Amino acid sequence: MASTPKSTYWLGVREGLPFLLVVGPFALLFGVVATEAGLNVLEALTFSVVVIAGAAQFTALQLLQDQTPVAIAILSALAVNLRMAMYSASLTPHLGRAPVWQRAFAAYFLVDQSYALSIAKFEKERDWTVRQKVAYFFGCVTPVCPMWYVLTVVGALIGNTIPPEYALDFALPITFIAMIAPMLRSLPHLTAAMVAVTVALVCAGLPLNLGLLVAAVAGMIAGAQAELWLARRGVTGEVRT
Repeated sequence: MASTPKSTYWLGVREGLPFLLVVGPFALLFGVVATEAGLNVLEALTFSVVVIAGAAQFTALQLLQDQTPVAIAILSALAVNLRMAMYSASLTPHLGRAPVWQRAFAAYFLVDQSYALSIAKFEKERDWTVRQKVAYFFGCVTPVCPMWYVLTVVGALIGNTIPPEYALDFALPITFIAMIAPMLRSLPHLTAAMVAVTVALVCAGLPLNLGLLVAAVAGMIAGAQAELWLARRGVTGEVRT
């Protein structure tokens, strides 16, 4: 097992590489969709560099294409990205003692892939130092984030030349299923997921795509209430696998 910051960094790189199978098509698709929506290559790249959150980028872009008010588009994108606040809280016990500049870069590169890999590894390797954990985190994002930028540009450049039968849009649901499903390990997690999915389907017809905002709030409330219910009974609600 890795025992130095350098070795944990390269461990993170190796374990982050498989995500290129879904991040690649996802980034290509965003580049294509961005140019179809009227953005030029530089604007598409800037969008990816500044936001670096694929689901939120797709959400905002789609809503703006549908002539949704900018305020609603921004709120919807923020709702999609509320999970990042929870990711940050979850990682704070592990990375919170790192230097400020490292935490700042970690905050920027906190994406679904880096969180999913890091939290699973940190919970397993409890004897790792902060330096080892920071190194592993940045190792995870090394193959993922630069490729997100590069393939956004490629997608924007090639645009409609990608045949529709390639179905690049498969990357979005597969990415989230692969990352989220293994993390649904407690009753509050399952409750939040099921309530959010159900409410999203029921509210799909709401104007301005407000169903997404309603589902996000409902899922968080349901998960929090399940957590409180279990705490009052002194049980963890851990799902055995």
